[in-house]
Amino acid sequence: MKRNTIKTIGRSDFVNMGPIRLRQPLPTQHIDNIDPFILLHHYGPFEISEGTNPFDLGPHPHRGFEPITFLIQGEQLHRDSLGNESLVRSGDVQWTTAGRGIIHAEGPSKDFVARGGTLEGIQLWLNLPAEKKMIPANYQHVKNEDFKVVASDDNKVKIQIIAGEWEGVHGRVKTQTPVNAFMINIESGGHFEIKVPSSHQSAVYLLKGDVTINDSENLKLNEHQLIEFHQDGEGFALEGHEPSKLLFLSGAPFNEPVTTYGPYVMNTQTEIMEAMRDYQMGKMGFLPA
Repeated sequence: MKRNTIKTIGRSDFVNMGPIRLRQPLPTQHIDNIDPFILLHHYGPFEISEGTNPFDLGPHPHRGFEPITFLIQGEQLHRDSLGNESLVRSGDVQWTTAGRGIIHAEGPSKDFVARGGTLEGIQLWLNLPAEKKMIPANYQHVKNEDFKVVASDDNKVKIQIIAGEWEGVHGRVKTQTPVNAFMINIESGGHFEIKVPSSHQSAVYLLKGDVTINDSENLKLNEHQLIEFHQDGEGFALEGHEPSKLLFLSGAPFNEPVTTYGPYVMNTQTEIMEAMRDYQMGKMGFLPA
């Protein structure tokens, strides 16, 4: 297999989002976006208790993209203006298609706050193409145990297929565009080759552990680093040197202009202004605090 070469090894500096301090591997000073992926936040691990709970996000709107949560540890309650209310637990994924507009709220459940515990997750923003930015909003919640897992022959590498497809195994999440999202766990000594569709841009983010890319010690991935690949091969190789967890993403780029403002991702500034107006007029629905 001809391997994809590395385009950028990104940093994952801390940023402040209100009371929350979290890592932001995308966007950065060196990587604006990896079309169609436009933002990736790694929050936590936070120790949540009745005295410390900075992650209670009240009702807020979105339009024009898909906000996705991969919950690594803890428990979150999701509510939205479509009438959905679900308890998202460790390993679960919630995939929201904001489309023309949705209001949602999320934060540690009351029971989780009362008993205390660790909260950690990934928030990913996946863009929608211009032709789908105003589709009806939708919400998908898939539990950890319902995802299909592909393992290496020696069982040292396990790939959870969240969205997209891996050699005939399909993810449980229904996507609006061609995209793959896999959570990869590698034991020490585990080795695996990940195939990437030739039409996709791709990246991998290391949540924890110690991993080498393409069998080269010069391409050693440190914790909290994101690697963006060129579209010049068929995939890349991973080797774990200790128990490691990675998020792999690939998608067909749209090559369209992107304009963002707060919770809106559109193609023009005029569309951003329309989104702000529609939210103020209640056209994205309502959700009590």
